[in-house]
Amino acid sequence: MPQITEIFFDCDNTLVLSEELAFEACADLANEILEKHNISDRYTGNQLIQDFVGQNFRGMMVSLQAKYKFELSQEELEGYVKKEEDKVIAKLTDKAQPCVGVNAELDKLLESKKYGLAVVSSSALRRVRASITKVGQDKYFDKDAVFSAATSLPKPTSKPDPAIYIHALEVRKKKPEEVVAVEDSKSGALSAIRAGIPVIGYVGSYHGDAKQLEMSQLLQELGAKVIMKDWSEFQQCLSEIEAA
Repeated sequence: MPQITEIFFDCDNTLVLSEELAFEACADLANEILEKHNISDRYTGNQLIQDFVGQNFRGMMVSLQAKYKFELSQEELEGYVKKEEDKVIAKLTDKAQPCVGVNAELDKLLESKKYGLAVVSSSALRRVRASITKVGQDKYFDKDAVFSAATSLPKPTSKPDPAIYIHALEVRKKKPEEVVAVEDSKSGALSAIRAGIPVIGYVGSYHGDAKQLEMSQLLQELGAKVIMKDWSEFQQCLSEIEAA
């Protein structure tokens, strides 16, 4: 049985409480696009989270076009992707906080020297770097250990496509069974599972017991090996996967 030697972390709402801030900025742009196409519906950040959590902005815009049956030219889409990145980074640089308890666990992992640590995100590389730098997590991750489905691949994609996890495995020279991924969303968990990587499903960033229970069940149904409600449970969750 291969040993676990590497841990891949999702970024948004797994390492950094960034989803709500990001979705505020996305909602502004989504509404601008809907208005431009004479569609009367409008989104709040929370409604976008309901519909599109775990997708990056590019993925969201593909879903939005399908839902409302309109088309953006490639040039328009790229323009909005860039604009969204700038807006989100401004909000994150101003207000981002780490997920509760995560930095203490990252400290322990760094001290133990037992595992390589990497970030595997759907979000653009600039945004991921801005997030982890703002909350003091950049010291845990080497420059070449931060991966983005939007930026790091020859063709941009978004989770649940496993491409970004497969790419991270190749770059880090790891087999899927040597890695554990920590993910908080359906699309993120599916991305890792489709790449053959065992998943710890983290539900601590969801508000309220009912939502946490709903997400716990969903992530388990998808195939997450263990569910973690609080970062203080991380070592125990990791031990369970290693023992299995």
